[in-house]
Amino acid sequence: MEFFNNHKKLFRTAFLFFAGLTVFVAILPALSNQKNNKPLPAAEALSEDAVKGKNIYIANGCVACHTQQVRNVDMDKVWGTRPGMAADYAGIHRTDIWRNTATLMGTERTGPDLTDIGNRQPSRDWNLVHLFNPRIVVKESVMPAYPWLFSITKQPAKGDVTVNVPEAYLNGEDGKVVASKDALYLIAYLQSLKQTKLTGGILAADFLYKREQKQAGTATAAKDIDGTALYTANCQSCHQPNGEGLPGAFPPLKGSPVVNGDNLELYVGIIMNGYDARADYGVMPPVGTNANLNAAEIAAIMNHERSAWGNNAKKVTEEEIKKIMDFVKLQAPK
Repeated sequence: MEFFNNHKKLFRTAFLFFAGLTVFVAILPALSNQKNNKPLPAAEALSEDAVKGKNIYIANGCVACHTQQVRNVDMDKVWGTRPGMAADYAGIHRTDIWRNTATLMGTERTGPDLTDIGNRQPSRDWNLVHLFNPRIVVKESVMPAYPWLFSITKQPAKGDVTVNVPEAYLNGEDGKVVASKDALYLIAYLQSLKQTKLTGGILAADFLYKREQKQAGTATAAKDIDGTALYTANCQSCHQPNGEGLPGAFPPLKGSPVVNGDNLELYVGIIMNGYDARADYGVMPPVGTNANLNAAEIAAIMNHERSAWGNNAKKVTEEEIKKIMDFVKLQAPK
């Protein structure tokens, strides 16, 4: 056949066929999706600093170890309050004219998912220490350190953000650790990662494969909860396994007058609403509220802290903590 023997006609026809196929199979559906899919009504755009931080996040390959997707399974409930949906990613566009969209959803969780890390760990102090060397706050961490995002100087300039790093991690260098602008941009991006709340009647899908849980509210419920495990999951990264915290960064619970004292309203208020020690330590996030801890779980954590590391305070009950939590919630800022 003359058509198959004429390479010009053959290649032109093949080109037109694949060009048309590309338009109808890829380009038009993509344009339609871009037009019809919109971010959630309550979604907030990234700040200028957070956008720069996102580019640093991409450049350093953080997506290789961290996902940003809460799957529709019960085991992912620790990463967000609901499963992810398409609208969570509708506001993501091309990185620039040369590079395609960086959704950063990821495929592997060598490190924790970061979908809601802005709520789970909003402390800038903790994030900076962790970025300088993760082993300072999580001894078992396999995350690489990023010391090139910091400098060490004996006389920080006015406006410099200093990081409280123990001397053992300074490799003999004398001075203060100062965060670079890139480090602050990256932290701004991490702090912006907060799962958008659903409004306007939008419903979230239920988590699948739910595990049976013991009902709280009985007299023995708090006793059945492992306070040590809850402390490890929610408090240990700052206050450390030995309860001694980090000097200048996170206060010690060992020997703490708050932990060992009788002012339970202050104690519960700090757990539920966070605390700003101003110049003494970094800002503590509202751990109890962020993790949706109930009275039995709060009591279990407190009893662990009040009996560990040489502390010897009176145990608390779920009932008295529940009464305090109801009062603390009324007093919490709105």
